[in-house]
Amino acid sequence: MARQEIPVYLFTGFLEAGKTKFIQETLSDARFNEGERTLLLVCEEGIEEFEPSEFADNRNVYMKALDRLEDLTPSKLEGWQKQYHIQRVVLEYNGMWPMKDLFAAMPAAWVIYQNFLFVDAGTFLQYNTNMRALVVDKIQACELVVFNRTSEKTDKLEFHKIVRGLNRRCSIAFEWPDGKVEYDEIEDPLPFDLEAPVVEIEDDDYAIWYRDILEEMDKYKGKTIRFTALVGLSRKLPSGCFLAGRHVMTCCVEDISYSALVCEWDPALIQEKLEHRGWAKITATVELRYHRVYGRKGPVLKIVDIVPGKKPEKEVATFY
Repeated sequence: MARQEIPVYLFTGFLEAGKTKFIQETLSDARFNEGERTLLLVCEEGIEEFEPSEFADNRNVYMKALDRLEDLTPSKLEGWQKQYHIQRVVLEYNGMWPMKDLFAAMPAAWVIYQNFLFVDAGTFLQYNTNMRALVVDKIQACELVVFNRTSEKTDKLEFHKIVRGLNRRCSIAFEWPDGKVEYDEIEDPLPFDLEAPVVEIEDDDYAIWYRDILEEMDKYKGKTIRFTALVGLSRKLPSGCFLAGRHVMTCCVEDISYSALVCEWDPALIQEKLEHRGWAKITATVELRYHRVYGRKGPVLKIVDIVPGKKPEKEVATFY
């Protein structure tokens, strides 16, 4: 018999970002709360508290609190699932706890249906500066970012750039104190011309281009690309194959990784012209096909020309 999925409605964000208020309003709405057996799991204690008496149906809402990350375990969550025969979970997650710990603790039947991130617009830039890794962790996983307490001082364009640098698919909303909500409709033009005979990727745009070609590779099929890259050579690679990429940092120095694409060229020229960890300016045509280095279909760069390249001023590429 197929295992029944337990929908999880996940609300993340930092302290006093508006999560509790939104969840309270949601569970007080009869259109959402029609009597399903619901586990309301609260992972932080804020100033605002829940009022279960105001829920549309409070007989079938079972509220549990987790004050310590060490208590977030599969056995505890499964225990509550069985004890209350729950049909769904509404989870207010602690913004200081890593998302990976939640994902590791979730029982097999639990499936995240929606993931909302709530942020105080007045403190967002401070968090992004001082707790960048936690901001990245939350934005990368969410489907919607809600900037509460939006004001005339809110730099919407700057917020947009930060979010889009980490997650291109989530929606962005700005909520004003009077309840008015504005949705972000800023277009994200790529910083290079995909219609040019040769698409020139500037050094500062490598991270954006690398992510884009992996996420939307079909639009690059047959395009000729030129970029500066750090060459990777290895005997483990197939003959006539090398890697070309840059070290990319998403949030902090701990997550810097060599982000490279597979290139194919004459084996004799690879041996003669290229040096491991040397910089090169590469011109190549993009093919899309399976390659065993990826273990799947991916962009394979067929070399047109290679000349020595100059190390970029910012050796590590970033999204911002």
